[in-house]
Amino acid sequence: MRLVMLSIKIGGKLSGLVFFVTKALFVVITVSASAYGAVTLDRTRIIFQGDKTSINIRVANDNPEEAYLAQSWIEDLQGNKLTKGALLATPPLQRIEPNSQSLVRLSATPLLSQLPQDRESVFYFNLREIPPKSNEDNTLQIALQSRVKLFYRPASTLAESETKWPHKVTLQRIHNGYRLNNITPFNLTVIGFGNSKQQSEQSAFQVMMVSPKSTKDIISDAISKPYLTYINDYGGKPTLAFSCQGETCTVTGEQ
Repeated sequence: MRLVMLSIKIGGKLSGLVFFVTKALFVVITVSASAYGAVTLDRTRIIFQGDKTSINIRVANDNPEEAYLAQSWIEDLQGNKLTKGALLATPPLQRIEPNSQSLVRLSATPLLSQLPQDRESVFYFNLREIPPKSNEDNTLQIALQSRVKLFYRPASTLAESETKWPHKVTLQRIHNGYRLNNITPFNLTVIGFGNSKQQSEQSAFQVMMVSPKSTKDIISDAISKPYLTYINDYGGKPTLAFSCQGETCTVTGEQ
């Protein structure tokens, strides 16, 4: 996900109305991940494996003429900035020259041992670009912020993560749809559901993340052969096909 921050500096007379703005006005809106920005990440999700003490994330300044500052930090799922957490991003602020690349290091701290070691934990990694300051009046500066999920995957789960673990999830028919049962130690991000692969991929589905060893309900009409689209470790969007016997549906394949 990309967030857009608009910094608007206005002075003088506009549309016959005289007013002055003494502070910058910041507006934050959500846009698609394809929105153009000078500072970009090399991935759409991050997996920190439990057998590592640190990993590097590559960031790039794609602007051919101007240097940008890049600010990095980690948040919990409630959006709280973690300055003393299990994982830290360094450097918190750096300058990236035009058409250049740099690295952000994610490092484990002693607090990592306090996280569950039998299942994944989820955070957000944030990267905000800070453009050069404009010296002109009546300017509109746009700064994009990337926000991607950061998964801590404990060492005890790494072997299973190399298997087709999404195929272990099941669906249970309920009165108003289906109950998705995720018995795995991994988070499953569901982005589509329908009675065919095409409908699942194109449905106006409310994206949901099903936590490890938990269930979530999907509101839906009865479907003889459900299809479910999810996001894999590489940002791909495969679709699971289910077959139902009685009230229980199991995965028969992936498309």
